[in-house]
Amino acid sequence: MIDPRYTKLAKLLVGYSIQVKSGDRVLLEMIDAPDEFAVELMRAVRAAGGTPLVEVRHTRVTREVLRATDERHAILIRDLELARMKKVQGYIAVRGAANINENSDVPGERLALYSRVTRPVLNWRVSKTNWCVLRWPSASMAQSAGMSTEAFEDFYFAVCTMDYRKMAQAMVPLKARMEKADRVQIKGPGTDLTFSVKGLGAVPCVGRRNIPDGEVFSCPVKDSVNGVIQFNAPTIYAGIKFENVRLEFQEGRAVKATGSNAQRLNEILDTDAGARYVGEFSLGFNPYILNPMCDILFDEKIAGSLHFTPGQAYEECDNGNRSAVHWDMVLIQRPEWGGGEIWFDGELIRKDGLFVSKDLASLNPKKLK
Repeated sequence: MIDPRYTKLAKLLVGYSIQVKSGDRVLLEMIDAPDEFAVELMRAVRAAGGTPLVEVRHTRVTREVLRATDERHAILIRDLELARMKKVQGYIAVRGAANINENSDVPGERLALYSRVTRPVLNWRVSKTNWCVLRWPSASMAQSAGMSTEAFEDFYFAVCTMDYRKMAQAMVPLKARMEKADRVQIKGPGTDLTFSVKGLGAVPCVGRRNIPDGEVFSCPVKDSVNGVIQFNAPTIYAGIKFENVRLEFQEGRAVKATGSNAQRLNEILDTDAGARYVGEFSLGFNPYILNPMCDILFDEKIAGSLHFTPGQAYEECDNGNRSAVHWDMVLIQRPEWGGGEIWFDGELIRKDGLFVSKDLASLNPKKLK
């Protein structure tokens, strides 16, 4: 018997997140995810009048693909996958992993080369398809979250199928404020950072691109970032865990980067010229996600958090920065994490993780739940 939670989630992804229409071709990329969920997704796509295409991958196999890649190989992969991506209107990626550190021993230069060469596939998918990406619950995710496997699965399906329509309505005032803002200041322990978001817009994330969801993002003017930011959530990049990352900026560029595994941190930031500039600034407020679990699709939506992103800018809020890197780094500002403040043009917007103005109060956890 199929778990009814699979059916509910599949229908949400197909009908709400990517809104499949009759005649759409939809690529389903299943990475270490159960066959039963792939079946439910296929059935949901067909029920909506679409045609599902299924790709099954495994992180252990992908590690070997990356471990000995070279430019000729990466170009071949890029050309094949880009040709396929151009044939579809929708894309859903379900990414499970028994070991989140599977790629930790892949040489950094190989990862950088592969990311740089194959970036056009990601760029096309992001800008030209209706897409949604989500993780699949596993024992390793439960361990990272400090929960039993059963309790984590219950949490996972609850947060992934919450009322995103209600959340979307509550985001409207924050989107308007971010669109009008010029100067942003972030304050907190070890953090005093300023930048401009003038003219770059704002995008509410309401369960149509990521599941779980709950953020509104913009982007700094490329050369406007100055000061220092100290992140307090651990972060995983290319299968490698980093902690206590601290970035110092001058005229938009991260001129100094420290933290655990500082050498690898700086190697990633030296992937290309754009990797030390910032491509995204976002405020997170999902009321059900409170603590980091080294999974960015969850961590970037933590209630009372923000993330600041070295690397590629999104087309919707584009400051012109181009990079093979897009690395969301998370700072939690609730009191138990040290607190902090967000200011727009000299007005306090959020303090210690809670929005302080009446028009934004609907985004606070008690109102969203």
